[in-house]
Amino acid sequence: MYKLTQLDSWISLEKLAFKNKHHKIIDYFDADPDRFNKMSQKVAGVFVDYSKNKVNEQVLAQLFKLVRESKLDEKMSKMYRGEVINTSEARPVLHTALRNRSNLPVYVNGEDVMQAINAALEHLQQFTDRIRSGEWLGFSGKPIRNIVNIGIGGSDLGPNMVCTALSTYQHENIELFFLSNVDSSHIHDMLEPLDPSETLFVISSKTFSTQETMLNANSAKKWFLSHAQSQLSDIAKHFVAVSTNRAAVIDFGVSDNNIFDFWDWVGGRYSLWSSIGLPIAVSIGYKRFVELLEGAHEIDRHFYEADYEQNLPVILAVIGIWNINFLKANTQAIIPYDQGLQKLPMFLQQLDMESNGKSVDEYGHAIYYDTGPIVWGQTGSHSQHAFFQLLHQGKSYVPIDFIASLSQDKTTPEHNEAMLTNMLAQAEAFMIGSNASVERPHERCPGNKPSNVLLLDEISPKTLGALIAVYEHKVFVQGAIWGINSFDQWGVQLGKKLANKMLEDKQGVHDSSTAGLLKMVQIK
Repeated sequence: MYKLTQLDSWISLEKLAFKNKHHKIIDYFDADPDRFNKMSQKVAGVFVDYSKNKVNEQVLAQLFKLVRESKLDEKMSKMYRGEVINTSEARPVLHTALRNRSNLPVYVNGEDVMQAINAALEHLQQFTDRIRSGEWLGFSGKPIRNIVNIGIGGSDLGPNMVCTALSTYQHENIELFFLSNVDSSHIHDMLEPLDPSETLFVISSKTFSTQETMLNANSAKKWFLSHAQSQLSDIAKHFVAVSTNRAAVIDFGVSDNNIFDFWDWVGGRYSLWSSIGLPIAVSIGYKRFVELLEGAHEIDRHFYEADYEQNLPVILAVIGIWNINFLKANTQAIIPYDQGLQKLPMFLQQLDMESNGKSVDEYGHAIYYDTGPIVWGQTGSHSQHAFFQLLHQGKSYVPIDFIASLSQDKTTPEHNEAMLTNMLAQAEAFMIGSNASVERPHERCPGNKPSNVLLLDEISPKTLGALIAVYEHKVFVQGAIWGINSFDQWGVQLGKKLANKMLEDKQGVHDSSTAGLLKMVQIK
């Protein structure tokens, strides 16, 4: 175990932060006209410009030294070899194996898990092909036209985000729906227009016991049986499940052949690459689902093989460390200038905040430095007319990731030009601020606000897979530096336990506020 704040690099970075606190980002460009070329890189169709950050060569050198002193290489090797790095749950972390297109062996307890992964992919392909071809028929003999994914957290956010981003690839005869909220209006409004004879439900729950998912699943089952006027045996034609709990799934009525496997070494927020990605494969086709895996795998190889100084996830991670721990940024804004990526900020919220929102290290010791930031954001055009005012002139120091695609709809060049130039203008404005000649104080924008610009060649399965993997590895690197376990989420469990306790014992002892509110809820 090492003490992060006592590392030579950490101490040097503290001194540099104090020394450079009045430096202007724009001055770094004046000092080095080649800064953009030096501080930008492209991998797997993802171009990243990180030059608009408050870093110079001295800062970067110490940040990369920090990575080495934190023994990132050892943690990367352990993850790659299938060793236990989720220490609190005694599990390996192998979402990278799910997209291991090289098919090289990956061992867990001496067993090559690639055989099971390939078998699961083959099962996924068979199911996807049957649904998309119209071969899979419902109880009335009609093909399936509606797919309703029932899940929550990683079983919803990942597939939902990817399907939305890749909607231009969606099968023309199949419509996807995502049911996650236990608010009755969500399921009612979603199911009301659907024909049960053409609807198939995908229940995604690792344990098949998640309260929200099972409540929605049982309500969907009740709706199906009451509206379809079918037999209980017809459940097998309209419900499939992604779970590790086969007994519970079969008891629900799902056929054993329609259970899609995944494993306890797949964390929920990293699970879209597994059978949890079934809705993605149905929407865009199995071949393109594989392209999604291939894009992520290309970044995996880059992450494991590239020197830290040329390693995109490492670079983004250490710049984040600099902003959070030394420049005291508490939040990170994600601003996609592409409507297809509208759900990316929400997906990255879970990925980052559930992974690194920790206050103890991997050994259970309290830590006294900042860890994961609050991640938030929305699409760029909306952002400009909502909260950019605060970012430009408020007191908060908020780093921004601007994300866009270079390939746009060629039939609307005026829209494309307006969108992309607005993004670049905002990034420049955050850095340079308003002209010094502005006389009225309320018009002045101080500038010197950091940002990254990420440009994708196009919004395709492969580049989207690569983009997601970049952020996954970034989060892992930051967790490794902070010495925390990025792969558990015990904070999620407390509220669930208390909710279950309230349901089981409505007369339980509570504080006066909770007791009073509980009484009001029960009266209604």
